[in-house]
Formats: sequence, C-alpha cells, structure tokens
Amino acid sequence: MNRKPLLLSVLAGAIVLFAAASWFVGRSEPLTDVATVPPEQVEALLRPYSPILGPQDAPVTIVEFFDPACEACRAYYPVVKDIMAEHGSAVRVAIRYTAFHGAGSDEAIRILEAARMQDVYEPVLEAILTEQPRWASHGAPEPGLILQIAGSAGLDVAAAQSQMLMPDVVAVMNQDRTDVETMGIRQTPTFFVNGKPVDPFGEAELRALVAAEVAAGDS
Repeated sequence: MNRKPLLLSVLAGAIVLFAAASWFVGRSEPLTDVATVPPEQVEALLRPYSPILGPQDAPVTIVEFFDPACEACRAYYPVVKDIMAEHGSAVRVAIRYTAFHGAGSDEAIRILEAARMQDVYEPVLEAILTEQPRWASHGAPEPGLILQIAGSAGLDVAAAQSQMLMPDVVAVMNQDRTDVETMGIRQTPTFFVNGKPVDPFGEAELRALVAAEVAAGDS
C-alpha cells in the first residue's frame, strides 16, 4: 500500500488544526471585556427620553441607532424581538433615531413620536416596518402613505398631525441628529450592548454580546 497519500492527508489535517488553534488562542478578548464607549460619548449614546422597548429597568440595554426607512433595520427588527423574548426581563432596547434616508425617515420619526404620545408606539412601529417597501421604496418612495399606515395600526391621525409638529418632537430629532454625529454612526442599524459596540457587525455577534452581558449580570 502506498502510504504517501495517507501521510499527506494527516499532515494537512494537522495544519488545519494548528491554524484553528492559533486563531482560537489569538482571537480578540472575551466579549465581556470589550471596551465601552469613552466617557465623553456616554451621554450621546443614550438619552433619558429615548423610546424603550421592553422592561424599563432591564439590566442589559441594547441601543439601536435606527432608521425606520432602512431595509436592514426592518430585517433586524424580528432578530431584536427574538433576542428580547429569549432573555425575558433581562433585556431592553433603546431606539436612537438616525434619519439617513431623507424626508421619508423624518416623517416616519415624527409619526413614531406622535404614536408614543398616544401610547401606540410598538404597533405603529411594526406597521411602519411591515409596510416599509410601500412607502420607502428606493425606486418610488411615497412618504405620504406613512400616516395612513400608522392610522391602520391605531394612531389617531388627526391628533398626530398636530403632535408631529410639537417642539418636543423637533427637539428629539435635533438632539438625536447631533448624537449620531458625535457617536460617528455611519450605518443603520448600529448596535451597542451595555455601552459596548457590536463590532464586527452581525446577528451572531449581537446575540453573543447580549448573552455575555446577561450572563455577567447573573454571575
């Protein structure tokens, strides 16, 4: 029997194992040791007025820089909801408005703030995301549809038309716009977990960092 192919296979396998072991040993620090945002950015990361999904007093906070007109934000919404369901009362989500898609983003944010005043924030948010392809299509956006869509989810449209223009809403939008610049946000969604950036970006990375923070809180 010619043993040369067998020896080559064994050698190749050993090289792969060595490479994998080297990566494991040399990989980045444990997730719980990931650096948080610097002190000068803490205030810009999360404001007291920011909309919260989930328990207000949850020990783990996901901050999401979020644009209601962003397709990736729409795609990640069920992921975020699933993470919240997985960890129960341990996780909450804070929304930071990040209006990267022009007039449609601005109108959707104003409507969401009106929805918050009317205590129908989550159903309106879900309706806006579900119907996003209709009003935020890159080929033919129709931001005028958003109020109609929100109305179907329980928003009092007549009241909202006044609420959307209130100084408090404008103040929230202006402060969030400033904070987006301070934080250097370049894409949506961008996530932070207990002040730690999800970097590299990805669903698995988000899930892992949340799980690590929940476990750290339980220990």
